Amino acid sequence: RRKLRSDVAAAFPNLSAEQLAEFIPNKEELNVIKIYSHKGEALTVYMNHRNPILFEVEKALYPTVYTLWVYPDLLPAFSTWPPVLQKLAGGADLMLPGVVVPSSGFPQVEQGTLCAVTLVGNRAPVAVAVATMSTAEMVAAGMKGKGFAVLHTYLDHLWEYGDKSCPPTLAPLAPDPAAKEGTGEEQEPGSSCSPDPVPHVDIRDLSLQEQDSCVELGKEELHENRAAEAAENASTEDQQEAGDSRTPQEQMDALFNQCFFHALKCKVKKSDLPLLTSTFLRSHMFSCCPAGQQLDIKKSSYKKFSKFLQCMQNQKILQVKELSKGVESIVEVDWKHPDIRAFAVPEGFSSASAAQDSKSEDREQVYHAPEIIPLYGVSTKMIPLFQESGHRKGSVLSSSEVRNVIINYVKTNELVHETNKNFVKVNAILCDCLLDKSEQDEISHLKWDDLLSRCLERLQPFHQVTFFGQDPVVRKGNIEPIDITLAQRSSNKKVTIIKNLELYGLDPQCVANILQQRVQASATLTPVPGAKDRVQVQIQGNQIHHLAKMLLEEYQLPRKYIQGLEKAPKLGRKK
Repeated sequence: RRKLRSDVAAAFPNLSAEQLAEFIPNKEELNVIKIYSHKGEALTVYMNHRNPILFEVEKALYPTVYTLWVYPDLLPAFSTWPPVLQKLAGGADLMLPGVVVPSSGFPQVEQGTLCAVTLVGNRAPVAVAVATMSTAEMVAAGMKGKGFAVLHTYLDHLWEYGDKSCPPTLAPLAPDPAAKEGTGEEQEPGSSCSPDPVPHVDIRDLSLQEQDSCVELGKEELHENRAAEAAENASTEDQQEAGDSRTPQEQMDALFNQCFFHALKCKVKKSDLPLLTSTFLRSHMFSCCPAGQQLDIKKSSYKKFSKFLQCMQNQKILQVKELSKGVESIVEVDWKHPDIRAFAVPEGFSSASAAQDSKSEDREQVYHAPEIIPLYGVSTKMIPLFQESGHRKGSVLSSSEVRNVIINYVKTNELVHETNKNFVKVNAILCDCLLDKSEQDEISHLKWDDLLSRCLERLQPFHQVTFFGQDPVVRKGNIEPIDITLAQRSSNKKVTIIKNLELYGLDPQCVANILQQRVQASATLTPVPGAKDRVQVQIQGNQIHHLAKMLLEEYQLPRKYIQGLEKAPKLGRKK
């Protein structure tokens, strides 16, 4: 951790000592996982507060968008139009015609400088990129050609490893402080969005090969953004005039209360608990802060976030516990509390992330365990026994259909024992089909149960899987159970490995993400040895208790289809 902190300090000298200590904390858990890019490059990802904060490629450290949302000024930033984001997330690099020229000019960078990419009207970065030329070379090239090689974006797979939150709304900085001082405060609302430089920007290639449609869309969104900003500025001024009677401290208290209830109502799910209080503040409350405002606990009457949560706990809205030394977590929330129910989401507030959370919650809730039925195929050896009922080699039957065929055969050929109805006489066909060579001279009668079990054993195994809302699928062989094993890695550490989730309609990536959030341990996907297009989930520690609860209680999978639950750690002992 010390080495990582020194590497971060060297890579990002803009971070103050206080910010560095907050970024790489001493006490909170920091996980390290390895993933592979589409090109096959190995990436080391550092996770904190359930979100990836850094990734390392060839011994070079890069921040993720989650980090840049907390420290938006960490890297020099270049702006582009909102329609370009979709192209960047799809793997395209940022071309210079799509870069918006600010009135204050570009930041001065050299070739190879790590930069952030933002959208017009919002200072929150949406991509991390490397400049392919210096600022002077960009201008000399007439703002044409490739400007930035994109490494990571909002909405890409690395972003999906986190809580999938949306970028916060950060107001752009005033481009010309000197002009602001000279003109006075009356011109301040318009200074952050000056329309003068816009007509001079060449955005003909904005869409990266889809020119006209994105240009029009970009212009429309720009006008909408200007109108929205003007309306927000007007409403903010009205609010300030109307709320002059409240002190700044009272206004900050009210803002904390608003963001707190907004986060509980729209962001946090029951499956997220226990939730680190620091994660709740940064990843949930910050994203609920209205545009143009910023949460600052020191400007409130509480002074510390722990005191604010203690006040909410006294009102029995939530419960906070210290699960590990010096680290507090929210362990329980009363979503039926009148204050939460009565809270109304501020009008006009972007609900994209709330909708996304509800969709992901729906995906978890709509999972239905598949209906699995064992079937039996007629083999070559069993044809004489089944051909009377019209079945041929390869015919697939259920156990009840096999039972009816056997009963009809026995009754048709009058093979029921005369004195004991529980026995069946073995004729030549039953002898050839059901008895081993060593038994053929010894056994003349079979019990009904023995007759049926021998018959099922000698038929070819099949199984039928029916997923909710889909047609049944018949496959050869018995279905493989979900296999849970423990393995030992270096330093005597245990890992839990889960295979065959795909056979039951479970997405391994989704299971890995849920487990990672619940147990706060690193989870990765690795290929299953000897199986094509199959992956297994590997998570640190013995997590079989959590797996059993998830698979048996939440997903309602029958226990007979899960193998390895007996390896769970015994209660009262350390894992």
